[in-house]
Amino acid sequence: MLAYPVPVTSAPTRPAPTRTLTGPGLVLGAVVVLLGVRVVSPSVGTAGLPDVVQDFLTLAISVVVESLPFVVLGIVLSIVVEVWVPAGVLERILPERPLPRRAVISLIGMLFPVCECGNVPLARGLMMRGFTPAEAVTFLVAAPILNPLVIISTAQAFGWSGWILVVRIVGGFVLANLVGWIVAAHRRPAELLLPAFEARCRAAVGAPRSRNRWRESASQFGGETATMMPALFVGAGLAAAIQVAVPRSTLVAVGANPVLSVAAMMLLAMTISLCSNVDAFFALSFASTFLPGSITAFLLIGPIIDVKMIALLRTTFRARFLVLLAVVCVLFTAAVGLVMNVLV
Repeated sequence: MLAYPVPVTSAPTRPAPTRTLTGPGLVLGAVVVLLGVRVVSPSVGTAGLPDVVQDFLTLAISVVVESLPFVVLGIVLSIVVEVWVPAGVLERILPERPLPRRAVISLIGMLFPVCECGNVPLARGLMMRGFTPAEAVTFLVAAPILNPLVIISTAQAFGWSGWILVVRIVGGFVLANLVGWIVAAHRRPAELLLPAFEARCRAAVGAPRSRNRWRESASQFGGETATMMPALFVGAGLAAAIQVAVPRSTLVAVGANPVLSVAAMMLLAMTISLCSNVDAFFALSFASTFLPGSITAFLLIGPIIDVKMIALLRTTFRARFLVLLAVVCVLFTAAVGLVMNVLV
């Protein structure tokens, strides 16, 4: 089922991206500068740079460097889906009824080793192809939890102890389909998208494919890179600033409380903005002081709602959707964590 019906009148050509290929060049230059700062920062620190500034630079650059490969991979996969996969191929293998269709879409993330930041451009590519916002959001929430690297890393970190692995997988699947159902129940789900992106989706659906797919791929890469990278830098800066301002010792102090520990670990996950492919090993360091429910809450909420992810989602969705997503995910994750703390 297409989110945007194919126009009856003559099909429009694909709109030219609003940004040119100078975007990737500027981003590459920014990355080189950041890496240079990271290399020379120890010597800069001895020259009198305050410790808090050093910590901010280290944290911010670490988030960017950790996330950048997956953002680029997500952009490349979105181009493959939008430009290179023939029309109708994905649609034919999916169920026609909405609920089973979204359930299958939520499992597609098992095929892509991309973390949450890389799934934003991939979800954009699905909507550009004609998938509904509900279907794209279902994929967006499920993929960073159900992708193979996340499952393997979580199994390596925790094994089958405390039900953390099982609850993370099942909880991610249920939460993704819950969010997808809520979005599908909206009277006009397209209103949750930014007007510019909604217009771009409408123009793309049914538009003739370019004869030169390599040129179109390069153009799409330039536009998506110029859109995603500034949001990534802003999100990394916010995450670093929050980590500098909130001492980790404050969060650790409440680890034994079944209620406060869940809230503390959720807050920690939303502020440090770790890649979902490695967050299990970070959470493992808290396993001796925090209850299993709070660890699971950390692993569920982090890949969906953190300051870096919010900045990336803001390139596509309106603020009202981000509020809805945050409320649903926080309530669901808190409930899962509390139940685990009581039962496990």
